[in-house]
Amino acid sequence: MFKHPFSFEGRIRRLEYGLTVLFHWLVTMGLNALFGKMSLYDLMTLKGVMWLIIVLPIAWFWFAQGAKRCHDRGNSGWFQLIPFYGLWMLFAEGDPGPNAYGEDPKHEQILS
Repeated sequence: MFKHPFSFEGRIRRLEYGLTVLFHWLVTMGLNALFGKMSLYDLMTLKGVMWLIIVLPIAWFWFAQGAKRCHDRGNSGWFQLIPFYGLWMLFAEGDPGPNAYGEDPKHEQILS
């Protein structure tokens, strides 16, 4: 689980995606508690720079994991930009067997 978390290639199962959503939610709540509301002016200060340094890798991780979950459904990673598609990815079963994006992660886990 969480092999190559910042890569946009491959497929992941629902559990890994669900843990990603939970992690993202917890980190977002923590950042809101730490930094509070920020205005555009705040982004130009040291506080804003620190916030960006923290948020950019988290956003990259979020989009990479979302793309891999889209791949498990046989879709392009761009599908995650469709409203409520992320909710669908939490509950929908992945494509059985290999698809254009790689081997079935469920099958790989059974073999190992």
